[in-house]
Amino acid sequence: MLNTKFLKNDLMSGMVVFLVALPLCLGIAVASGAPPFAGIICGVIGGIVVGFLSNSHVSVSGPAAGLIAIILVAITDLGYETFLAAVVIAGLIQLSLGLAKAGGISSYFPSSVIEGMLVAIGIIIIKKEIPHAIGYDVAHEGDFFSYQLMYAEKGFFTELVHSFNYAHIGAIIVAIVSLAILTAFNKIHALKKIKALPGALVVVVAGILLNELFKTTAPSLVIAAEHLVVLPTASSFNEFLGQFTFPSMEGFLNPKVWIVGATIAIVASIETLLCLEAGDKMDPQKRFSSANTELRAQGIGNILSGFIGGLPMTSVIVRTTANVNSGARTKLSAIAHGVFLLLAVVAIPRVLNMIPMASLAAILIMIGLKLASFKVFKHIWSTGKHQFVPFIITVIAVVLTDLLKGVAIGLVVSVYFILKGNMKLAYFFKREEHQEGETIHIDLAQEVSFLNKAAIKQTLAHLPGDTKVVIDAGNTVYIDHDVLELLRDFMNFGSKDRNINVQLRNFKPAYRMESVNHVHSEKF
Repeated sequence: MLNTKFLKNDLMSGMVVFLVALPLCLGIAVASGAPPFAGIICGVIGGIVVGFLSNSHVSVSGPAAGLIAIILVAITDLGYETFLAAVVIAGLIQLSLGLAKAGGISSYFPSSVIEGMLVAIGIIIIKKEIPHAIGYDVAHEGDFFSYQLMYAEKGFFTELVHSFNYAHIGAIIVAIVSLAILTAFNKIHALKKIKALPGALVVVVAGILLNELFKTTAPSLVIAAEHLVVLPTASSFNEFLGQFTFPSMEGFLNPKVWIVGATIAIVASIETLLCLEAGDKMDPQKRFSSANTELRAQGIGNILSGFIGGLPMTSVIVRTTANVNSGARTKLSAIAHGVFLLLAVVAIPRVLNMIPMASLAAILIMIGLKLASFKVFKHIWSTGKHQFVPFIITVIAVVLTDLLKGVAIGLVVSVYFILKGNMKLAYFFKREEHQEGETIHIDLAQEVSFLNKAAIKQTLAHLPGDTKVVIDAGNTVYIDHDVLELLRDFMNFGSKDRNINVQLRNFKPAYRMESVNHVHSEKF
């Protein structure tokens, strides 16, 4: 059952996400070498079908920039109808993964890496939207939407600086007015209380009106058609139906198609799980979503999308962020955005084609600023270097490479700090002075794995001679076999040369540690 308690909030959020999703659907489709309508199909199914089946309250699905390179190569090699068979196969694989409960992998993404990914995406959004905000839309076909910021043949800011050579005063005016409106809606209390009038909707209307005003008062400021939203239009119902494409049945017998389908399924599933974790982290109510349910929903969505000519989909962080920031409370907002996409393409494509890209760029720039705010850096810094270092490395890696590579690098760094901390936390070490000599206490931690072997070996090797050593396993529920072998060898051989008296306490009988003449055991 859908929760309609927050119907007004969710409808308003759905409208904002629709405005953000519309150009993304079209741009990603064109960049992928697919018909523009394929992106709309994917967005509609991602909103209505996946939104209904998912149990995420804030996640929004649709065509993803992270799949552009894979899709482009696949369509070039296979042809579009055969490629659609690969999309169906990808959906079947995702559905199987969800049924096999493989979504649990998402629980192992460290929060520092997820936070770093969100900040990096915020930076990328800002950088990619600035050219659109100043009227330079040559990259509109997809580069604008990609999660890649830096190119081998270009410097870090070369593309951005280059775009200023083609700045358009009319677009800049629209962008500045749009940013001012959004800032007012965020800062002025009276405007923030008007829930029925979202700032993003006001921005879109203002952009259209400004451009119409330019046509009558200042023709040099008019924003040209190539810098407006471009939505496919159909003059008849038959022409509308003609935009749907169906997969080639022979494609399901082609091994190459299955390889492409598996590749799409893996990449799409990883991006979805990452975005799902990020969405839960952004959710003001801190609700948890089932990763397995999400994989099943994505699988069904991709099966349907492939069958009627749509692109493969994932949970998309830009749309999800826009959804959260617009005040979404339930998944009804994601469904509403899909309904709005469907109604728009059927009923009012010509009206939507009047929206300046500069207006939409302003909406996304504000989203980017919220994601990459200084408060996030300050918060992560306060948690210590073990959190901050993986966080900042993830930010840099995602910005300089792409989403999956950057997160992988962040995970490696995070795992390093986890292992390093794990090695240090294998035991607690303290000394006590007594009349008969020095006693050294080594209290083992709750779990002692093979990762702790090196640290414990180093400690035993540097114990002073003529001392008493008490190794206590009272708090321990698990000791790895390699560590037991290490302790046994130290008791029987390593402690003799330095006259170290070893005493074991609270070791479980199952460990079967054997002592020698000068070694005592208690509760062992």
